[in-house]
Amino acid sequence: MTTLLHHRVDGGEAAPPLILGPSLGTSLAVWDAQVPALARTHRVVRYDLPGHGDSPAQLVQAGATVADLGRLVLELADSLGIGTFAYAGVSLGGAVGTWLAVNHPDRVRSLALLCTSAWFGEPAGWQERAALVRAKGTDPVADSAAGRWFTPDFVGEPAAEALVADMRAADAEAYAACCDALAAFDLRAELPEISAPTIVIAGREDPATPPAHARELADGILGASLTEVAHASHLANVERPAPVLAALLGDFAANPGRPNDDGARYGAGMAVRRAVLGDAHVDRAVARTTAFTSVFQDFITRYAWGEIWTRPGLSRKTRSCITLTALVAHGHHEELAMHVRAALRNGLTPDEIQEVLLQSAIYCGVPAANAAFAIANRILEEEGH
Repeated sequence: MTTLLHHRVDGGEAAPPLILGPSLGTSLAVWDAQVPALARTHRVVRYDLPGHGDSPAQLVQAGATVADLGRLVLELADSLGIGTFAYAGVSLGGAVGTWLAVNHPDRVRSLALLCTSAWFGEPAGWQERAALVRAKGTDPVADSAAGRWFTPDFVGEPAAEALVADMRAADAEAYAACCDALAAFDLRAELPEISAPTIVIAGREDPATPPAHARELADGILGASLTEVAHASHLANVERPAPVLAALLGDFAANPGRPNDDGARYGAGMAVRRAVLGDAHVDRAVARTTAFTSVFQDFITRYAWGEIWTRPGLSRKTRSCITLTALVAHGHHEELAMHVRAALRNGLTPDEIQEVLLQSAIYCGVPAANAAFAIANRILEEEGH
């Protein structure tokens, strides 16, 4: 019998390693939307929790702790020859990352905590869920999972239904043991010990780990940044993959552990460029590149996208606000249309875009804002808003 968590590896063997942790009840498929872009610049390792997906249930026992799960992740990293790594985790996967960053700071190069908490509430609730699952299997909790994980508009989507099916297929005893781990988990007092650069991402409509939990993490971890994703619940990376990916790419690309050379900047820049502008737009730009324009395409990918858009000092949403304002001021209408679409991918709502353009009417001029509103209205209609 294998002693390792089931896992999948994507990306180049020599690329910086990135480990992705799943939430309770899901499989490594919870990261499907982000992996293609992340694997362009990282060696991405996804794992299944014990008894979830294809991981053996016997890897965890009743009374398990998050520390037990964290040690399984370290064993997996060791088996793959991975020393230090970036880590991103959703919910229970985020708790594992928090434990690793507190107890093994020499291993965690950077940390992304998605829809998670330093304390998941009173133990009694988790103990009751564990007892229910041990008695009746995972079906009773799977029946209500979609309502906890997603907003009502997303519940019927194929990605949502597939993840609920993962929960029904999970081993009941292993699922219950993971509930035991959440019941015993409380690292609120240890948050100041985390030294890894950290980004915290919250779903604004998450009932399981509300934004207040994310703010507690961000306030407790020195230098941590916080991004709230609108129109997203507990599995924000599934429901709103683009803004979550943009936040992750900015965090990992800006990590000081990445190679500081033109090749690395180009790779990071192309990944962020695709996340912000979309694959279709970038593919068209690449296809139109000629020998004469290739030097400029290389320049903007390395400098604008690889140097500026990857910096950690501002969120993707803030950078979109600044970019929209500058394009309005200078009348760059074609670029403005492109960046209205980009702003939506970066998590801005139509109402927030409206506010940016209204602000620009004061400081850039009413005629400029008038043209901008017409362009943005057209793009929003094309995008179904």
